[in-house]
Amino acid sequence: MMCADIFRLQETIRLFEKLGIPYLHIDVMDGSFVPNIMLGTGEVRQMRDFSSIPLDIHLMIENPGDKIEWFSPGAGDYISVHVEACRHFQRVLAKIRSLGAKPMAAINPATPLSAIEEIFPDIDAVLVMTVNPGYAGQKLVPQTLEKISRLRKTLDDKGFPNIEIEVDGNVTLENAVKMRNAGAGIFVAGTSLIFREGDMEAHIRAFYKAMEESGGGLC
Repeated sequence: MMCADIFRLQETIRLFEKLGIPYLHIDVMDGSFVPNIMLGTGEVRQMRDFSSIPLDIHLMIENPGDKIEWFSPGAGDYISVHVEACRHFQRVLAKIRSLGAKPMAAINPATPLSAIEEIFPDIDAVLVMTVNPGYAGQKLVPQTLEKISRLRKTLDDKGFPNIEIEVDGNVTLENAVKMRNAGAGIFVAGTSLIFREGDMEAHIRAFYKAMEESGGGLC
């Protein structure tokens, strides 16, 4: 939602409802963990009150465990926190679940999968950053495609087939198909896909068609 035109936000969210978009992805940045400042508690509260679409709140902030309640997470919401920002990661994930939301572990492109293997029992999803977080419009870090594939295999082999993989960063139509084929199931679609120039509804429908042809998926 950081990519949405704030002057057309109502129209955009109503379109998302019409087309069955499953989550509103909310980027929260503090200017410390990442070099940008983005959506705060007021915007999150307004979007929650305005729409019944569950929120996918991505906390790119320092010490996220101290601030989770600020966003009033609820049933159906995802809350993703970065392993790189947490000193006591399992404690933070347990707190998210205790508040009724679904915990998601987020990892930056250079963070190895070994950093999260011990917390598979504590999460519902993994957010694989396919660019370094902080700004929209970056180019895909190419080795993250193989990382998604390794993660999907690891999850399946270890008995966690229900853990979703979300991808965030340069999700173009072409890259989305590659990500889907690698094992991703949830896609953060920003300026590279639905918010690029042109007809937003046509972009979304083209994405759905591409996902159907590649075996299904979410957006």
